[in-house]
Amino acid sequence: MKTFEIIGLIAATLTTSSFIPQVYKAWKHKSTTDISLVMYLILFIGSMLWLYYGLMIQSLPVIFANGITGTLVAFVVILKLKYK
Repeated sequence: MKTFEIIGLIAATLTTSSFIPQVYKAWKHKSTTDISLVMYLILFIGSMLWLYYGLMIQSLPVIFANGITGTLVAFVVILKLKYK
């Protein structure tokens, strides 16, 4: 594995894991009143486009980060709609 891919994977891990506390808090407290649905929908679409781009260029860090980020963001959107 090349050095720039390792850096990409570390960056992907850090940025992707930053969504975990939000998902956990929304799920635990069953409240999403302070979460913007529009922001998370835009973020989800952006993540899916990045995922598609990553697949096209075959970049593991881009695929990894955006696949997981998209999943976490989708979970927040589902919680937002459920606890509205």
